Amino acid sequence: MEVTITRHNEMIDPTVHVWGWEIPVYLFLGGMVAGMMILSGYFFLKGRSRDLVCVCYRIPLIGLVLISLGMLALFLDLEHKPFVWRLYTTFEIKSPMSWGSWILLLVYPALLANFFMYVPDPIRGRLPFLQLWSDKLRSVPNAPIKVGKFNIAVGILLGTYTGVLLSSLGARPLWNSAILGLLFLTSGLSTAAAFVHMIAKDQWERETLAMADNMFLTAELVILALFIINMLSSSEVQIRAAMLLLTGPYAATFWVFVILLGILVPLFIQTRAVKHKVIHTPIAPLLVMLGGLILRFILVGAGQLSHYALYKF
Repeated sequence: MEVTITRHNEMIDPTVHVWGWEIPVYLFLGGMVAGMMILSGYFFLKGRSRDLVCVCYRIPLIGLVLISLGMLALFLDLEHKPFVWRLYTTFEIKSPMSWGSWILLLVYPALLANFFMYVPDPIRGRLPFLQLWSDKLRSVPNAPIKVGKFNIAVGILLGTYTGVLLSSLGARPLWNSAILGLLFLTSGLSTAAAFVHMIAKDQWERETLAMADNMFLTAELVILALFIINMLSSSEVQIRAAMLLLTGPYAATFWVFVILLGILVPLFIQTRAVKHKVIHTPIAPLLVMLGGLILRFILVGAGQLSHYALYKF
């Protein structure tokens, strides 16, 4: 079958390139904040809220800054910025973007609830009314457990949604996979564990997060393999889409910065670190975060390049 058209749209012909740097940055920051919320919720459920040096009290302020930067990137990508408010005048149950818009609204109250579990001294001194709000929240029975569960639930929704957003665009063969949601959630957990690992002051937390990151990195490697196997065992267009990563224009970046430096090298370093054979350094966490960011740039870029119309049937 041969299709001939006379259409010319500079944004989608010959390949789609409507998404620039803003979307990968948003997906990376959103995924990392999702992972941070899940980890913070885990520490609350483990009873770490009784220790004021717990990293779970440092996560919310950083998370609020990161998710705001991510939403700024998303806003910059919008074509009709003055009408962004219209996203919140309706809820389309079949639209991942509609789900994402409302999920993002839940992120702020979840992080703020986490923040009010313990207001840092410098902020409490300047804004004493925040302590009153904190006292009211902490007076709620089982407040740490409830806040922890709320953050975990919203974190899972946010982390999964970023992958579902891409997989719902079936016109792009590389994105047409249900595994993307799980891949983005796992990658978000990995980058979050790496980042929180760097800022944690407690040794038990650092070692726990390093071990958790090793588990997430291993899971991410397996999911990436399943994602590619699924592509290679599908139709011709999806096989060629997978080849964009394996041998095509994105192959070198994918193998070097995502697989080798983003997963295998930090996995080796952190495995030796948790066995106390090398000291904990920021090298491995920074590599994990760099790999997570480049993974999203590759998937967004290669996904836009993949196209059904490029291939003959």
